[in-house]
Amino acid sequence: MPDETVRSASYTVSCEDYVHVVEFSPFDCGSPASLLAYGGNQYVVVGTCRFKEEDTEVEDVEFTSLQVFLHGVRVDAIAWSPETHLDKLPRVIRFCTAAADRKIRLWTSDLQNNCDVKVMEGHTSYINHLVFEPAEGKQIASVSDDHTCRVWDLDGNETISFRLRSPGVSVCWHPEDICKLMVAEKKGTIRFYDLVTQHAILSLDSGQVPLMSADWCLTNTIKVGAVVANDWVIWDITRSSYPLEKRPAHVDKARHFRWSRANENLFATTGYPGKINSQLLVHHLGHPQPVMIGSASVGAGLSWHRTLPLCVIGGDRKLFFWMTEM
Repeated sequence: MPDETVRSASYTVSCEDYVHVVEFSPFDCGSPASLLAYGGNQYVVVGTCRFKEEDTEVEDVEFTSLQVFLHGVRVDAIAWSPETHLDKLPRVIRFCTAAADRKIRLWTSDLQNNCDVKVMEGHTSYINHLVFEPAEGKQIASVSDDHTCRVWDLDGNETISFRLRSPGVSVCWHPEDICKLMVAEKKGTIRFYDLVTQHAILSLDSGQVPLMSADWCLTNTIKVGAVVANDWVIWDITRSSYPLEKRPAHVDKARHFRWSRANENLFATTGYPGKINSQLLVHHLGHPQPVMIGSASVGAGLSWHRTLPLCVIGGDRKLFFWMTEM
């Protein structure tokens, strides 16, 4: 693969802290700018981003910090609530975090003087991923190394718990059918649960281990993707429980898999941050090779913009943004 395909970031934003996780809000917050949250060792920063692709008056990227939340412990995962909005008063910022102390925190702020944090306890090991129910945001699902997927209400009560056969690495909610939840396990199995009957209704098998990250394509929900060992794998859930397609992606273990929200055939994977630079690969289902290779000194987290073919990863006091030319 020729080296000219390796690109440094299209845009960077400087941060005060090492960035462990970064998330664009997948929901329309009523503002022309996109909401972004990133978490470090002590803080969560929430801000808005505008890119020159959206606004010709912006030079590259314009990041405006809205609020810094003192977290006090390393942030491992962030999920946005659909109740967040900036277009009417009082403004509402709501998100949840998973932290190194095995607790979930639900944060609600009006960006003025009112900031509420609710702590949810129950997981007995590292929490790998969490997500809000996307229609109304009244429930949160989380997965952990403690071999459980748990569903919580906003008061912090655990309403459902699924026992897994290995650590839970990813959890996704169906965008329309809020009774369906996808849970990916490290041993290579992805199960879909019905939250009414509390039973698994479908399972997928990656055929290898370890499965580190999986994502449900929310613009076309028959597609599921994951990274397993060094490979990316894609399923069509209407056709088979075994992958439809798989390709080697990273020299060392792959870390994250995320579908683009702007194009159902576009997805990104990252490698483990190691001795070499962290690699971000952007793939298109119609192309045998990655359509873009990004390189950053260290990398953590991975998230796609809600409407642009642009993704972000965090690093050492920096956010790195890559625009994919389509």
